[in-house]
Amino acid sequence: MKTIHTMRWFGPNDPVSLMDIRQAGCTGVVSALHQVPVGEIWTVKAINERKAVIEAENHTYSKLEWLVVESLPVHEHIKKGLPSRELFIENYKISLQNLAACGIKIICYNFMPVLDWSRTNLNYEMPDGSRALRFVWEDFAVFDLCILKRPGSEKDYAPEVAASAREKFDLMTPEEIKTLSDTALLGLPGSEEAFDLKTFQGLLDDYYYVGDKELRAHLYYFISQVAPVAEELGLKLCIHPDDPPFPLLGLPRVVSTETDLEQLMNACRVNANGITFCTGSLGVRPDNDLPAMFRKFAERVHFIHLRTTKREENPANFHEAAHLDGDVDMYEVMKAIVEEQKLRTDTGRPDFAIPMRPDHGHQMLDDLHKKNYPGYSAIGRLKGLAELRGLEMAVIRSFY
Repeated sequence: MKTIHTMRWFGPNDPVSLMDIRQAGCTGVVSALHQVPVGEIWTVKAINERKAVIEAENHTYSKLEWLVVESLPVHEHIKKGLPSRELFIENYKISLQNLAACGIKIICYNFMPVLDWSRTNLNYEMPDGSRALRFVWEDFAVFDLCILKRPGSEKDYAPEVAASAREKFDLMTPEEIKTLSDTALLGLPGSEEAFDLKTFQGLLDDYYYVGDKELRAHLYYFISQVAPVAEELGLKLCIHPDDPPFPLLGLPRVVSTETDLEQLMNACRVNANGITFCTGSLGVRPDNDLPAMFRKFAERVHFIHLRTTKREENPANFHEAAHLDGDVDMYEVMKAIVEEQKLRTDTGRPDFAIPMRPDHGHQMLDDLHKKNYPGYSAIGRLKGLAELRGLEMAVIRSFY
């Protein structure tokens, strides 16, 4: 009834090695072809090349398997509902076919416009001296109002927040302004390159006519096209929730709440239309009851990210907490996971073991002196996985 323990690996340039992941106790690798431009087809050759790298040491050491794709990205033309989306949807279907041919069956994706996850500090110092990712609403307002100067941004902030942001900006040094800008504009995980301001504003402008209603319609159209194909191929698609789970920069977010997930699951009623249950993203919102949400959607959960955030005195602000110490009731979540896996085992469902990865982690110990992808240092994730494995074992033993 144990989950399959995995870690994310960004490829040959990742400072965390496959041997590190193996020695952490993982049997699964979560990876992607970050070198392939978004919207282009993932070829069988490219998939097998990455798979061969991951499995290269399996004849000598304990086995690793490329178990989950994270992510097969969705092109912005699909999110915007442009006529050209049909080409990119067809390319997506072909990539799914090629992944199936290579034996990779779980594909994570997200539908966040322009940016993936957003933070305002990548090196927030914790009381023990480790470093965490942090989001501060006022700092994001500084970026939006004073650095990006997005047209119409004033209406998205309470007057007192906007005033405080402007005062803060006036006291910032050029170096502090650049750090905040680069952090807010950081691209997808696996990339250390930020968008430039001019290009970024252009990307936002392209969404001028895409509101909440339109983005939902575009998501439901996309999933209605690709999920039946995935179902035929024996694949599992699993959407990642918005991070953070509320609108930013005038862009809608439509995968943030229980209602959002319910509407998406109803948009295409095949099991392949599923969920990446990320406790960190969903847990930012106090109105999300995570154990209840997991139980409600358990049949369609194909992949799990376990991490927790801590809401601060101003609940609009949060930081990444240690895996068992934040706002997420990790015991109740783990109990719900174990219950679902037991049910799958008892009913003969072949995918009874759900892949899980410890998401993010504090930068600590020797990793404080190394360059890592934000949130993806080795030791912090190792610590998180150790804690989660202990919790999982205790919960499993409580069933007997």
